[in-house]
Amino acid sequence: MNRKKLLVSMVAASTLGLYVQCAWAGDPGRATVSAGFDYSTGNYGTPFDTQIWDVPLSAGYEADRWSVKVTVPWINISGASNVIPGIGRVLNVNPHARGHGLGLGVGVGGSAPPPTVTEGSASGLGDIVAQATYGLVRDDTARFGLDLTGKVKFGTASADKGLGTGRNDYGVNLDAYKGLAAWTVFGGAGFMKYGSSQYIVLHNGWNANLGAGYKLDDANDIGAYFYYREKISDSGYAQRELSGYWNHRFGNAWRLQGYVLGGFSDGSPDWGVGGSLRYAF
Repeated sequence: MNRKKLLVSMVAASTLGLYVQCAWAGDPGRATVSAGFDYSTGNYGTPFDTQIWDVPLSAGYEADRWSVKVTVPWINISGASNVIPGIGRVLNVNPHARGHGLGLGVGVGGSAPPPTVTEGSASGLGDIVAQATYGLVRDDTARFGLDLTGKVKFGTASADKGLGTGRNDYGVNLDAYKGLAAWTVFGGAGFMKYGSSQYIVLHNGWNANLGAGYKLDDANDIGAYFYYREKISDSGYAQRELSGYWNHRFGNAWRLQGYVLGGFSDGSPDWGVGGSLRYAF
């Protein structure tokens, strides 16, 4: 079995297993599908600005305290050849790189100097992500909840094109929320084990978020949150970014969401914008 078929099989098996877990929760639940877009731009501490378009398609299932989701993204990146979507600036010595990738590397242990950073562009399949969330605590009276999420990011994005590392990442997050009148405060922390290759070396890293939302009416709510991720590459930076969002619900089935983002470090884009449309049935 080749690598792509193996990855697709892993995703399918993971999705099936998570679906069975939801069924055992004892609730008929409902399925969800969504589509969206994300655009960001920044220099990431390089001589060039890098623009990234991400078009994710997702399918999920929600039942009782369980929810599962699989996301398949299409990515287009244009800019510095040592910037990888979702990772930031790295030292990439892949000798097989082309397009957006460097293409001048010598591999770990080589005697040549680091590859020269150039501009380039590439597009293709991104990293497929499968995740499952379980509500450890649900107190409707106190309007308090505590969620545990497990995530696998499969290395389906092309490492040769500079769209990804070609390795799987594994993460876990613990998130809490508390309702206060029309307000909801929320926050959480997580840990991600990043996959490294002989061409791109990454370190495991912690992340955290803190924010608040406000219910305008039965159909609309707004909010903002701050996100931090520690430095995971020797040549990269920590991520620090602030996002503001708006949610609009069309009845019980449709939901429209939009957001804007501002970065406060070279590990994050200078700014970004995005939106998504979700249908539940």
